[in-house]
Amino acid sequence: MKELNHEKVLAILPDRDDFAHKGDFGKILLLCGSRGYTGAAALAAMGALRSGAGLVFLGVPESIYAIEAVKLTESIVFPLPDENGMLSGAAVPQILERLPRMDAVLIGPGLGQSAGTLAAVKAVLEGFDGPVVVDADGINILAAHKDILRGRAVSTILTPHDGEFARLGGVVGNDRAAAAENMARQLGCIMLLKGHETVITDGVETYINHTGNPGMAVGGSGDVLAGILVSLLGQGIAPLEAAACGAWLHGAAGDLCAARMGQYGMLPGDMVSALPRLLK
Repeated sequence: MKELNHEKVLAILPDRDDFAHKGDFGKILLLCGSRGYTGAAALAAMGALRSGAGLVFLGVPESIYAIEAVKLTESIVFPLPDENGMLSGAAVPQILERLPRMDAVLIGPGLGQSAGTLAAVKAVLEGFDGPVVVDADGINILAAHKDILRGRAVSTILTPHDGEFARLGGVVGNDRAAAAENMARQLGCIMLLKGHETVITDGVETYINHTGNPGMAVGGSGDVLAGILVSLLGQGIAPLEAAACGAWLHGAAGDLCAARMGQYGMLPGDMVSALPRLLK
């Protein structure tokens, strides 16, 4: 089992050239949010920006576009066709048109489950030849369509908690690492099994993360993590290392918040604000 510390994480992060521009630090696409779940999209976008992404494009259902545009000033927010507050199948052509210009994609936070969101997940996994992070409702959608994952030739990171892991068909017993490794091999993906001492594995190499605390067990925390992961992928870090570094940074940001304000009152937005202290 491998472990990370702050020094190792900083060594994995790419150097920043003095002559670089925003396009050199990753162009990433986030497909998130639905009516009633606008916070998930905003937190994922801010997690990505605060962990170094150069350009963050956030596609949301048209019915929540105005809300997200007010919430976010640094992301490029754009509306997509929706139905009942969730992405519709009519959004697929616009998604496919953007994919070739992206370095990494995140799909899932706050997305909801419908025929339209299934079409969007399939479009990304089948139509994008770069790394993808699938989180939250994206995972729940894939539970009945795991064949989509097995056909991918490039890396996919799944970020389930125990309940989502069970929906994928996994069984979390006493050996969480073995369970995650087995599922990663079955699906041909990188598995980030969230929880106390998060497991990150591609089925061959495995990291165990020791950062984090119970104060992070609050809605929106996973959305921040998903944003960090896609940001690191977009910056060119190898997928397994990006997943392991993302888990470490997310947990360490939570630990900074707990030390400063206690576990009861800390929020995902506080974790986003703490990230820059870990990246200098």
